[in-house]
Amino acid sequence: MESSEKPLNVLMDDEGYLVDPGDWNESVAEQLAQKEGLVLHEEHWDIIRFMRQFFEEHQVVPDVRFVIRHMASSGLQGNARSRLFEIFPYGYVKQACRIAGMRRPRGWSTG
Repeated sequence: MESSEKPLNVLMDDEGYLVDPGDWNESVAEQLAQKEGLVLHEEHWDIIRFMRQFFEEHQVVPDVRFVIRHMASSGLQGNARSRLFEIFPYGYVKQACRIAGMRRPRGWSTG
C-alpha cells in the first residue's frame, strides 16, 4: 500500500462491494476509485450521485438503463451508453456500482 493510500474503514464483501451502502461517503468513493485506477471527474460524480439518489428513493440499485437515460437527459452529446463505458471502462457493475457504494446487484454478472 502506498503511503498516500488510506485504508478503507468500511466493511466490504469478497468482491469489493460495500456490505452496507449506508457506510458510503464521497471520501470512500474516492478511495474505491483509486483502487480501480480512476480519478473521479464531474461526469463520474453526476452518475454516482444519480445512483445514490435512485437507491435512496427506491432501495434498489438502478439498472444501467436508468443511468443511461439520466445521462442522455443531462444533455450528453452522443451515445450515453458508450460514454458510460468510456468513463467506467471495466463496466457499470464492476466499477460504477462499486464506487457508488452499492451492493453487487443480484443476477448481474457483467455490464
